[in-house]
Amino acid sequence: MHSDIQTQLKQFLAEDVGKGDVTSALLPKKQIHANIISREHAIVAGTEHVKSLFALVECNAEILKHDGSEVQQGQIIMTITGNAADILTCERTALNLLARMSGIATTTEQIVCNLPAGTFFYATRKTAPGLRYFDKEAVKIGGGKPHRLRLDEMVMIKDNHIAVSGSLLSLVMAAKERYDKFEVEVDNPDDAIVAASHGATIVMLDNFTPDQIRTTIKILDASKLRGNVCLEASGGITQDNISDYASTGVDIISAGFVTHSTHSIDVSLEL
Repeated sequence: MHSDIQTQLKQFLAEDVGKGDVTSALLPKKQIHANIISREHAIVAGTEHVKSLFALVECNAEILKHDGSEVQQGQIIMTITGNAADILTCERTALNLLARMSGIATTTEQIVCNLPAGTFFYATRKTAPGLRYFDKEAVKIGGGKPHRLRLDEMVMIKDNHIAVSGSLLSLVMAAKERYDKFEVEVDNPDDAIVAASHGATIVMLDNFTPDQIRTTIKILDASKLRGNVCLEASGGITQDNISDYASTGVDIISAGFVTHSTHSIDVSLEL
């Protein structure tokens, strides 16, 4: 496992334990077996990280439902063996991470299954600090794509960059000189044409309605620019309206709700 991820897992556990689990310290030293069980249908995600968490307290975890597997209510995801106090010390941290990642993977899978062929779902950077790697991994497990994990991965020219620069065109030209691939966020069809005609590889149509997207695509088609760019719809997209956006003909739909407003799966640890 990547050392940075291992460090984060240690920090997650330390955050919950503090100076020590004073309640579990009252228990006799006793080897036990425990099961982590799903209380609802889900796509499982995060099992390898949970296994690593239990390893930090010298407990052994056996994964029965690996990441990406479908699990039904009442099914066992993992079994844990170790000292009772150690298992209970790690319980809440492990369940929280597994529940969140499985919730994100489940929601993503539901979205992806309903998208037309050729349209891809991407997660945004709207994640809680410290959880981005895990959230983005859960999106991938659910069949989505992570978009940028960090700001150093790809140039994305957004509205505030344009506001500071004072010129969309100058930023596009500067990006084109230095990078083979870059994305430009626009809020009107005219700026979409500027971006597409001057080398942007991805044009994000930000807060466009589905009808506005269709109109913009017609304009790009008429200008023979549609084939030059990948079009991304983003902003104001929810599970209720995502099918409307998918029907417009965009290549990518990106949304933050899958990570910032996810439904955590109900999982429990039973002795």
